[in-house]
Amino acid sequence: MVYNYGMAKMNNRATFALDDETVSRLKKLSLLWHVSQAEVVRKAVKIADRQIEEKRKEKLSNLYLYQEKKGLDPEAADAYLLEASENRAEWRHEK
Repeated sequence: MVYNYGMAKMNNRATFALDDETVSRLKKLSLLWHVSQAEVVRKAVKIADRQIEEKRKEKLSNLYLYQEKKGLDPEAADAYLLEASENRAEWRHEK
């Protein structure tokens, strides 16, 4: 019988090339949080994902508010479309 004692079973290994400043921050967080550097990465990814999801929900909520108002003023609509277009352009460059 295998016991994990509450720790997640790790099936994937990854290698990263990090700059000195990031490594220093990683080590600092590891000491402050009393966890391994791998756990710092897992927690940081979880926090970032949560923040992205919260922003997505906030934007969706704002969209519903706009719909309830029965429309947007033309300047706000143009600004939104410009922002969306710029964000999509950034997505293509991140790959």
